[in-house]
Amino acid sequence: MKILVTGGLGFIGSHTVVELLNGNYEVVIIDNLFNSTIEVLGHIKEITGKNVSYYEGDVCDKDLLRSIFNEHNIDAVIHFAGYKAVGESVAKPLMYYRNNIDSTLSLCEVMNEFNCKKLVFSSSATVYKESQILPLKEDFPLGTTNPYGSTKLVIEGILKDLYVSDNEWGIALLRYFNPIGAHESGLLGENPKGIPNNLMPFIVKVANKELECLNVFGDDYNTPDGTGVRDYIHVVDLAKGHLKAIERVINNKEVDAYNLGTGNGYSVLDLVNNFKDVNGLDVNYKIVDRRPGDIASCYADSSYAKEKLGWTAEKGIEEMCKDSWNFIIKNK
Repeated sequence: MKILVTGGLGFIGSHTVVELLNGNYEVVIIDNLFNSTIEVLGHIKEITGKNVSYYEGDVCDKDLLRSIFNEHNIDAVIHFAGYKAVGESVAKPLMYYRNNIDSTLSLCEVMNEFNCKKLVFSSSATVYKESQILPLKEDFPLGTTNPYGSTKLVIEGILKDLYVSDNEWGIALLRYFNPIGAHESGLLGENPKGIPNNLMPFIVKVANKELECLNVFGDDYNTPDGTGVRDYIHVVDLAKGHLKAIERVINNKEVDAYNLGTGNGYSVLDLVNNFKDVNGLDVNYKIVDRRPGDIASCYADSSYAKEKLGWTAEKGIEEMCKDSWNFIIKNK
């Protein structure tokens, strides 16, 4: 089967492409290199020994999408492409709404034209309202605190409406939490351009002396140590979840949401201290004001994904911290 992966050179996308190739899928990638590099393409081939078809461009470009579907018999799509920084979305909401929603509409319209109705969507745990009851389950109330999360929630609504209008579609909404780690080869990992917006890339850049200090946004949350608690998941586990989701949508006509997480909540300082212990490194940090749009705690109940997809996370926080640093060492 041939799978189109939008944003396939990004952090999660590239790891998912590797798992797809190892699972004997054919892969076509579209990526505009906004937050990725072309070198990733060579690393994917080095890891798997297989080639992929790559198109540099924007998912909002319907003419480019049509040319891809004309040149390839696409069986299903995994849609990662989109802006993803909470803080940036608060500062630049129009950019986020335009790109994230427009790209999804363009993609679905072209998929519909070519009668390709199997889609796995990269959603987020940010679609959940802040809850005093944890872990979060898929039927918990939805609501967002930032424009990034709002784009994900709007898109989920669009895809649900699309299924209501045409129940030939098979759609999986993957709500994932905080992916970290890297491929064990050290060839793939998270290396964002500029100052990182996510915690682990910032930790490794401080450990590598590229940045002076990690800002910990708030230590007065209602959590064990006052810092934000999140469900960190190894990116390879997350990538494997996408393969399970592809199998599900290929064989079922439905729209459904799945949490992909470990079910364990770790604070910012938990992650910092685990990273220091596992790798024998120091990480300089300071406590600063809370960041707009952040919440205290968020972690998953992933039992539904285990039941319906046959998926469960396998790697622990030590592997996440070790593999994140290994990627930096291998790419110095």
